[in-house]
Amino acid sequence: MRTCKDIINKRKEIWNETRDIEKDTEFVTASIEYIINPDNKSVREEIKRHPEYLIEISFVIVDKDKNTVPFFLNEVQQSFLDDINKAKDEYKAKKRLHLKFLVLKGRQQGFTSFITAYQLANAIIGKNFSGFTLADSGDNTNTIFEDKAKYIYNQLPDALKPTEKYNNRREFHFEKLNSRWRVSTAGNKEVGRSKTINFFHGSEAAFWDSIDSIMTGLGEALTKDSIQILETTANGLNEYKDMWDAAEKGENNWEPKFYEWWLTPEYRQPFEDKEREDQFKYDVTNKISEFHKKLYLLLTYNGLDWEQLYWYYGKWKDLRDKLPQEYPCTAEEAFLASGRPRFDVEVLMEYLKHCVPGTVGYLEGPASNVRFIPDENGNLEVWKTPKRNAEYFIGVDVAKGKADGDYSCATVWDADKNLVAMWHGHVDPDKLGDPILIQLGTWYNDALIAVEENNHGLSTINAMKHLYNNMYKRTTHDKVTDQQHEELGWWTSPKTKPLMIDNMAKLIRERQIGCKSERMIKECIKYVIGEDGDTNAASGNDDTVTSSAIILLVMEPYIELVADIVQGATPINSNTGDNWVRKSDGTMVHKSEIEDQYRDEVDSWARGWFG
Repeated sequence: MRTCKDIINKRKEIWNETRDIEKDTEFVTASIEYIINPDNKSVREEIKRHPEYLIEISFVIVDKDKNTVPFFLNEVQQSFLDDINKAKDEYKAKKRLHLKFLVLKGRQQGFTSFITAYQLANAIIGKNFSGFTLADSGDNTNTIFEDKAKYIYNQLPDALKPTEKYNNRREFHFEKLNSRWRVSTAGNKEVGRSKTINFFHGSEAAFWDSIDSIMTGLGEALTKDSIQILETTANGLNEYKDMWDAAEKGENNWEPKFYEWWLTPEYRQPFEDKEREDQFKYDVTNKISEFHKKLYLLLTYNGLDWEQLYWYYGKWKDLRDKLPQEYPCTAEEAFLASGRPRFDVEVLMEYLKHCVPGTVGYLEGPASNVRFIPDENGNLEVWKTPKRNAEYFIGVDVAKGKADGDYSCATVWDADKNLVAMWHGHVDPDKLGDPILIQLGTWYNDALIAVEENNHGLSTINAMKHLYNNMYKRTTHDKVTDQQHEELGWWTSPKTKPLMIDNMAKLIRERQIGCKSERMIKECIKYVIGEDGDTNAASGNDDTVTSSAIILLVMEPYIELVADIVQGATPINSNTGDNWVRKSDGTMVHKSEIEDQYRDEVDSWARGWFG
């Protein structure tokens, strides 16, 4: 009695000898006749237990050279299949509660083709199977159904094809088996209309508008034992990256799976001649460039051979900076290379290694006697408590309140640009001002507080302006009356935002800030340049970035003025250029903050010098 493995090995043997698709078709037809023979029940039972056997016994696929060839699993596909089968066994043994996978990949490693074929095999051989693939775009939806699933199905021997109800609506529905598989597009209103889904495949999930809303919408349609796969190439530091990070920490039910490009066997290139081979090996061994250093590490630490390295080198010559995005060596490299971070990510990764938790708690008591109470449920994280006579500066980003998804944040910095404390949480804007900011500012030696006035910040400012004296003031200029007015708080505008973000980027790049907050560093890593040139969080929040960027710009002239007084030097001069103005009352105003009532910059900076 021949087993499925015997049949698969024989098919591979014939194909390797002939490379003739017609002979392969003859063998497949004969194999299916053997399998459906009533006397060969044991082979059919094997396929029921392992649907992947049907793929290698009878499926075909179009390869990268546009030739129809037998669908034999490559190393990457086989590795992922092994992971699925192991998880299924553990689930049956009650050693795990979920079958949920995040798959991060490089280009053209065959995941979508395999997962589509695997679902189709399940639908052909099993009763009551319901599979569903969700693609990122209409074009990819059509490609998956027409070029992958339907092409495979149409090439099968008729004896293997179940009775169809239909297969022409991006769906196969096999009526007698009550099994189906369909494909749709993320954002389609029809998503999730099935009563049950026991196999879900999200294709290029990092490019969906919202993974969370889609998975929530599927809701109860996903059975408890459903296999769920979110497979994708990286798309920057977005929602998928958040899920990946949480999965690596065990903070969600997804299992992260990254597959290096070199697991794909055809990614190798023979040398043209001995001369080029010798030169390439010399360049790598002697690490003549930064990229050759990387190749040397792949050779010595990852065990790649020379033909793999030469293929990768060839791709680098074509793609250059885009290479890590298309063919990543690590998951982190994939995410970072595929986005447009505003801040220097390599420096931020160094910061991240040295982040440590502060002491968490809250402040209580009147302004005359503010005390810090350690409490793990508090909203204030402290790395350094106030020092006598030291100066501190607080930047504030205000959110709507408890019902809003965003957070309010106040970051506290000392004169050496060290982040010493951070208040972060949900609170109504007025209560953020009084008592929270008043207590925080008082505790830190009556720190200068710069509240972003935009949106809900005005409520915060109004709650504290009569109770706290050291608040940042900006000067506005009314062009109609030609009069200047002082207003409390920082105003973020299209003119001031680039200034504060550029300043923060410079400080990070030059390693001039001290920061132990993992929350802030991770927000900085995910802070990106959008297609319109504006900067915002790729996903999640950016409140620590905004509050820090405001105060790091605002505090600069105050720090320099203090330093000059201590050292007995002359007043501040052109070291700061004409970006800051010291008014008659001694307060410092950034020129971008001197605006008219419509937030337009004044035309002249006649008083743009200190002293």
